[in-house]
Amino acid sequence: MKAQDLLVSIALLPLLAMEARAQDIYKCDIDGRVTYSNVPTRNCRRLVLDPVNIAPAPKAARKATPGDFPKVDDQTQKSRDGDRRRILENELAAEQKNLEQAKAALAEQEATVLPNERMQGGGISGGKVQERVQPFKDRVALHERNIEAISKEIAGLR
Repeated sequence: MKAQDLLVSIALLPLLAMEARAQDIYKCDIDGRVTYSNVPTRNCRRLVLDPVNIAPAPKAARKATPGDFPKVDDQTQKSRDGDRRRILENELAAEQKNLEQAKAALAEQEATVLPNERMQGGGISGGKVQERVQPFKDRVALHERNIEAISKEIAGLR
C-alpha cells in the first residue's frame, strides 16, 4: 500500500466513525420533559433500537369479500353517501367561514402597530410584528389546509 493511500484511509476513518455515531438515538429528560436527540447531553441515555427495515412491504393480494359478510342494499348505501356528502359540505362551509374570519383577524393584526413594536428612531421592528402576527398566519394556513382536505374528500365521493 502506498503512503498516499494510507494517509487517505486514515483521513477518512473519522468520517466513518461520525456516520456510525449519527445513527445513535438518545432519550433525554430535561426538566421533566422527554426529548429525543442524536446528540448526547446531560440526563440522556442511549436507546438500543432494532434496525429499520427500508425494504418496501410486499403487496397483499386482494381478498374476495366473504359470502357471509353483511351487505347493505343500494338505497341504504345511497342514503348514507348522501348524508356523508351533506356533512362534508357543511364542514366545508364552516371552514370557509372560519377562513374568512381568520383572514380578517390577520389583516387587522397586520394593520395594527403596538407601542412596544416601535423602534426609537420611529421605525417599526419587523421581527416583533412578525412574531405577533405569526399565530394569525398559522390559523389562516390551517383553515386553508382543512378546506383543501375536505374538497379532496368531496371530490372522491361517488
